[in-house]
Amino acid sequence: MKKITMIASASMGIEGIIKEECIKLNFQNINTFNGRVEFDGTYFDVAKANIHLRCADRVYLKMGEFSAKSFEELFQAILSLPWEDIIPEDGAFPISWVSAVNCKLFSKSDIQKIVKKAIVERLKKSFKSVVFTETGANYAIKIQGLKDIFLVMIDTSGEALHKRGYRAIKNEAPIKETMAASMIYLSRWKGGDLPLIDPMCGTGTIPIEAAMIARNIAPGIYRNFVSEKWGILTSQDWIDLRDEAMSNEDHEKLVKIYASDIDEVTLEIAKKNAILAGVEDDIEFETKNILMLEAIENKGALITNPPYGERLSDLEGVQRLYTLMGDLYRMRFPKWSWYLITSYEEFQDYFGKKATKNRKLYNGGIKCYFYQYHGER
Repeated sequence: MKKITMIASASMGIEGIIKEECIKLNFQNINTFNGRVEFDGTYFDVAKANIHLRCADRVYLKMGEFSAKSFEELFQAILSLPWEDIIPEDGAFPISWVSAVNCKLFSKSDIQKIVKKAIVERLKKSFKSVVFTETGANYAIKIQGLKDIFLVMIDTSGEALHKRGYRAIKNEAPIKETMAASMIYLSRWKGGDLPLIDPMCGTGTIPIEAAMIARNIAPGIYRNFVSEKWGILTSQDWIDLRDEAMSNEDHEKLVKIYASDIDEVTLEIAKKNAILAGVEDDIEFETKNILMLEAIENKGALITNPPYGERLSDLEGVQRLYTLMGDLYRMRFPKWSWYLITSYEEFQDYFGKKATKNRKLYNGGIKCYFYQYHGER
């Protein structure tokens, strides 16, 4: 089968985690860049990447990368790419996303028009046709320009990969599933004897992602992707890959996850989400104020996404909460490892302890810090 290059787009700060995922999936020639990870594989790996990658935003097929300082250079470069290898005669190929940062070609609408025209010209010659109905499968094209270097990609995912399908109802400030999975990976928690607690679980994203990681449940196993309609693989190929993923699930491992929240309505949503994800038996949910939090064992992992205080009026309450959390964690969980994500720059001042590690991450475009406090190993 033909070798291709794929791109897993990523929130800034988690590219290294996605590289580790790609290594475990046996992809080849893996390289990291700001906001993306590139790797080589076959069309089977398009399906494999979409089904298995937990932390990537989307998986793209890389069509080309080149320098262009004039619209003629852009046209000729696009014209030279083998679009007919991917897009069929009835395929829809919208230029769905264009960026041009520090480029001589800065007009996004003009870039869209030139790219579309060049692709049409290429397909005219390949299919000996002058009219393209674009009534078939969708091949959304993304053009990313930086300092006159243009990266050209086709989206193989469709909806973003964080939309696993289990979170039907969201709360006001949900953490993305991909970011929650990244937090679990960074904590190195894998289940077994070590318990995990999320004392402010909201609609349950962190504990659900933790359970799916512990059970090795592929994040994309129950959803569909736009590339399933492309014909690069048969429907049976997709079924076989999902069956293989399901056969690799681990339902024998000990998993101890405890999730609580002060809001009973929100917690009911979390329970429903866990059922949809198939991990309801792995998580013990309880309506509880954080003041009632107690260590159930000598060691474990506390992983949570507390309120950020994005609105100025919230800041005083958030500061009090962080102070309370610091006191409570130190008194009741002295040997546990603690992991928290927040956008509040002065978090450590109010928490009262400097983190073992501090990593900058972006959750939904908001610059955050992932504070890691390592307990006893």
